[in-house]
Amino acid sequence: MQRILIVDDNEDIREVLGTYVAKEGFEPVVAKDGFEALDLFKKANPAVVLLDVMMPGMDGYKVCEKIREQSDVPIILVTAKGDDYDRVMGLDIGADDYIVKPFNGDEVMARVRAVLRRMGRSGATEEKKILNISDLTVNIETYTVYVGAEKLPMTKKEVETMWILAGNPSKVFTRDNLLDSLWGQDYFGDSRTVDSHIKRLRAKLDKVPHPNWEIKTIWGLGYKFELTV
Repeated sequence: MQRILIVDDNEDIREVLGTYVAKEGFEPVVAKDGFEALDLFKKANPAVVLLDVMMPGMDGYKVCEKIREQSDVPIILVTAKGDDYDRVMGLDIGADDYIVKPFNGDEVMARVRAVLRRMGRSGATEEKKILNISDLTVNIETYTVYVGAEKLPMTKKEVETMWILAGNPSKVFTRDNLLDSLWGQDYFGDSRTVDSHIKRLRAKLDKVPHPNWEIKTIWGLGYKFELTV
């Protein structure tokens, strides 16, 4: 049975979400604060995280950042703030979706099902599992990326992004192209999700020299993988 990690400092909300999660056939795992959430995340291996933003000690944004350092698990922020700034901030740090309180339990579970469908998508083909271009190696079967002999720590979606871009050198992918390919057409977010995702990906790539290629921004359009020599 798949587990869903519910993180909220409000006991009533934990109980309500837990009830809906259980009714949908998932096993609810609950945490009352960010520290407990990070501990349970390692132990429970949840399929989705429902994460409150405003919590004492460690807020949901910080928890989201720490989870993103180690996993691509879908994260849905549950927040009392519904303005654009908070939404953009959540997407920038790696959240997949957000729900504004007060919420409808059925809508929450619809969002959960949607992110799980998106995670089932893959950029792989049966014929080809490993891509080699210049000093870059992308293995879509083991979800690993090497630059030379250096293995880079990447999430599943970051590996899929490298597979799509490096597998089509010089081809420009619009933000909408990448959004549909990586998150699915039923995703509730917008193209800013792609920009934040590429920013995090570049930060990891820039930790090792790669003078022969780059992920290039095509202003007003999107991104492409380009060989520079």
